Amino acid sequence: MLRLLFLSFVLSATSMASASDWAEFLGPNGSAKSTDSVVTSWSSDQNLLWKVDLPGSGSSSPIIVGDRVMLTCYTNDDSSSKRQIMCFDKRSGKSLWASDYPVDYREDSFQGYITEHGYASNTPVSDGEFVYVFFGKGGVHCLDLDGRKIWSVDVGKESSNRQWGSAASLVLFEDSVIVNAAEESKSIIALDKATGKELWRQEAGMLELTYGTPRLATLADGSRELVISVPSEIWALDPLTGKLNWYASTSMSGNVCPSTIVDGENIYAFGGYRSSGSIAIRAGGKDDVGNSNTLWTSRLSSYVATPLLYQGRLYWIDDKGIAYCSSAETGEQIYRERVSELEGGRPVYASPILIANKIFVVSRRRGTFVYAPGDKFELVSQNILEGDDTDFNASPAVSDGRLYLRSNQSLYCIGG
Repeated sequence: MLRLLFLSFVLSATSMASASDWAEFLGPNGSAKSTDSVVTSWSSDQNLLWKVDLPGSGSSSPIIVGDRVMLTCYTNDDSSSKRQIMCFDKRSGKSLWASDYPVDYREDSFQGYITEHGYASNTPVSDGEFVYVFFGKGGVHCLDLDGRKIWSVDVGKESSNRQWGSAASLVLFEDSVIVNAAEESKSIIALDKATGKELWRQEAGMLELTYGTPRLATLADGSRELVISVPSEIWALDPLTGKLNWYASTSMSGNVCPSTIVDGENIYAFGGYRSSGSIAIRAGGKDDVGNSNTLWTSRLSSYVATPLLYQGRLYWIDDKGIAYCSSAETGEQIYRERVSELEGGRPVYASPILIANKIFVVSRRRGTFVYAPGDKFELVSQNILEGDDTDFNASPAVSDGRLYLRSNQSLYCIGG
């Protein structure tokens, strides 16, 4: 019955999907690239098209489907603790709808590292007809684009000793929603898009401290692999069954936050404890492919942000405010430069994105940095929105020549 209801929505709705959509974490296919042309300078009184204050905080990135921009937030007080997904008109900022999910379960205490990002850190994903939302211990939810609730599924409520909270975003594959529920149940889970029914589950203790978003690689023969970096290993799963195809050991021990980066059959992974390193590995194969498929290893690493791959280079600004560029072919450092305009205290959490031929990095408290790719760090602009002293943890979204930023306080639309 639920599947029939879902299909009736699909048949009666006009698809909102378009080339201008930014419908998942880091945009189409997680590539973190846009061919749009957007302004590179803005402020509170220049090129700010609209701003809306949010009812709660969040580190999740906005997504854009058709004329809708959607994002999640949380409120956490004694009288009303809840998670929300909100939808706004992307041209005007007008509120279209909001859907609440009360917290009726035991959540991690608001202390330690969880205070750095909060309880709404998972970016939603959409197929152009429905939006899928992950609230950690609050479960996975499906809504239509008018905010009607279709289904909800609990994916675990384990209590971690560290209580760092949830961070991974959802990924769509064919008729399934793939969830990195490492924090909730030490599992990777595939759910049926129509009903939320569990299709497969891969459980392993090694998934603890895995916070990155899984990615899909396409092999030369057209087959697909779901790749994810876990502490001390990279895995490739069959996205149809969850079966482990291959694995490789890495130096990235400890918590792994960056998502894997996919370029054809080449996979790049960063993370782990300080300076744990990075690795490039070729997809495909069976069982242990560490010796046969590893292209290079490096001591360079990113602790939180997912680096940007562009024209054979990897770019990122780490959470200590240092800008890096390395070779995607060899892993060797091209430059390492402290960004003097950044303050101390974990100044960057967001991942870089490329818009046209410029790199955009949102810092937590010192605005958005725009710089040019190349052999050295060349700052184009630093753009601060005055009057907002809250954290900007989310990576931006791009659509139709406009840039969308969110802080713990507000959602902003930037354009010429």
